[in-house]
Amino acid sequence: MNIMRRMDFRSSTSPRRRETRIRLRCLVLASLVILAGSLAPTTAQAEARTLKVPFSFAVNGKIWPAGQYSVERDRLSQSVTLRSMDATQHSSWGIGPGDPAPTDHRVMLRFDAIGDSYALRSLQFNSLITARLDKKLIRKEQLPAQFTVEE
Repeated sequence: MNIMRRMDFRSSTSPRRRETRIRLRCLVLASLVILAGSLAPTTAQAEARTLKVPFSFAVNGKIWPAGQYSVERDRLSQSVTLRSMDATQHSSWGIGPGDPAPTDHRVMLRFDAIGDSYALRSLQFNSLITARLDKKLIRKEQLPAQFTVEE
């Protein structure tokens, strides 16, 4: 009778131990998957592209010289930054859905020609675009010509 109890006891606890081990193993694996998933977006927060602008232009009332510019999109804050390659000038704006098609993958700077000078109208990064950036300048002039610089 004593032997029977031992056998019953062993057979009843053995599946429980296996089940506990399986649960513990699943818990550890699930934690690792969640950790890996949370680390992945931090490595791909920003995308950058380089554009060449062949003329000087105005941004927020300041004149930027002709040259190479970096356009960087920050996915977390939904913003875009235009930066000169020597990092002396930079400006950031919010970016959201607008005119571009959802499948559009271009990076574009749109300019308005006002007299002999140019003003940055908007910045497109893939299918997202900034709001109009030169509203104050456009109020003074009528029907400016538009120019585009693409990647």
